[in-house]
Amino acid sequence: MLPLRDPAPILLFGHGYWGKNIARNLYAMGALAGVCESDPVQRVVVQERFPSVPTFATADDALDRSDAVAVAISTPAATHATLAHRCLTAGRDVFVEKPLALTVHDGETLVDTAERHGRILMVGHLLEYHPAVVALRRLVEEGHLGTLQYLYSNRLNLGK
Repeated sequence: MLPLRDPAPILLFGHGYWGKNIARNLYAMGALAGVCESDPVQRVVVQERFPSVPTFATADDALDRSDAVAVAISTPAATHATLAHRCLTAGRDVFVEKPLALTVHDGETLVDTAERHGRILMVGHLLEYHPAVVALRRLVEEGHLGTLQYLYSNRLNLGK
């Protein structure tokens, strides 16, 4: 087993609906280097919950002042592609909550940008590794379900 290392400092963009969960987990791991949030009320919430964590009102301030080697983006979906591109070209590895981008072209551009700059780009997922999903995938791959024409699922919790 490899020895554990200190987590890399990660800057979070967005402390809204899902960003609060990312902030909590990054903080618990000792990896939350800062939070960029345009809403002043949410910045106060961050400062109250995590007094030692710097907050930033703009992406420019966050990228200029942060020593973070990576960023997590949990902002409105329409901002993902532009913000991820800025972070990649600023030399940061990037995790983007889904969707990665709103168009295939923007997604492909992000992948190309990450490759050109030698950066990691990854997109969030939910339930992909859930035991039920893993088992269903195995059943499909092994042909136990025949030819799959349609699959439908209801998620009954975890928000929107």
